[in-house]
Amino acid sequence: MTSPQVKKEEGLNLESVSWGDLTWVNIEHPTEKETEYLAQNYPFHPLDLDDCLSRIQRPKIDEYKNYLFLVFHFPVFYKEARVTAPSQLSIFIGQNYLITLHKGKLKPLVKLFKECQIDEESRQEHLSQGSAYLLYRITDRLVDYCLPILSKLHENIEDVEDRIFAERTRSQIRDISMLRRDVIAFRRIIWPMRAVIGSLERRARRFSKTDLAVYFGDMVDHVDRIWDGLDEYKEIIEGLNDAHDSLANNRTNEIMRILTIVATIFFPITLIASIWGMNIPLPFQKSSQSLLYVSLIMAAVIGGMLYFFRRRRWI
Repeated sequence: MTSPQVKKEEGLNLESVSWGDLTWVNIEHPTEKETEYLAQNYPFHPLDLDDCLSRIQRPKIDEYKNYLFLVFHFPVFYKEARVTAPSQLSIFIGQNYLITLHKGKLKPLVKLFKECQIDEESRQEHLSQGSAYLLYRITDRLVDYCLPILSKLHENIEDVEDRIFAERTRSQIRDISMLRRDVIAFRRIIWPMRAVIGSLERRARRFSKTDLAVYFGDMVDHVDRIWDGLDEYKEIIEGLNDAHDSLANNRTNEIMRILTIVATIFFPITLIASIWGMNIPLPFQKSSQSLLYVSLIMAAVIGGMLYFFRRRRWI
């Protein structure tokens, strides 16, 4: 049975929880039905409602007289394709409400809303201090959700580094390329988010009952730490790529050196065999030990060349 603080609209992907005057409306997989409902019940600009359904958006803050409209992108790692892609979160925040629209792929957000639905203490903790504080709690959880992804990326880099210097270099170029792709995708998501989160406290303070500068400042520090980590990983991957290329080139040079020595040694042997195979009179040709003599000559040539290469420190 649904309590007065937890509601779900019939026929819509819309649920809400309330505490006091504040209502959190959560919409997963929004469609035109949900945006029409919002247009009828809230003073939102039609372009903002269209942006909630658009897949081509950049993180931003649109400021209006009675509300803010925010668009965030947070990274989601897909194990099957092994790729990091952005998942969009749209937020409307006013004095007495906060509305989130997303596709249900941001696990911390889904978990937080469920906690507020089933647990009264959690509902009081997150909704009792105003919509700006609830906004902070949501974005802070989603920013912290980036840290395990960053840690996993660090583990993958260390694993590739160990394999590179274990001389198993043939298949590592693909792993390095995938790491570079992950870092580029992560950076593409975080870069525009830094400006939005950096200006969040200044824009949202009018909806707060208390001073939240310290809280939002801490979240900005987390975002900066993520960005610094991505910068460091970018440099490490470039270094690993250079190290891989150097090791691969050294391996190739070593192979070419050995093949050159072998070819150089066999060239005079081939010449000797060709000369003694000619149908012309040659020394030892009529002897019963001609094969032995020719073999000894070949062995002497090989020994002399190996001695010469050794003296020159080519081998």
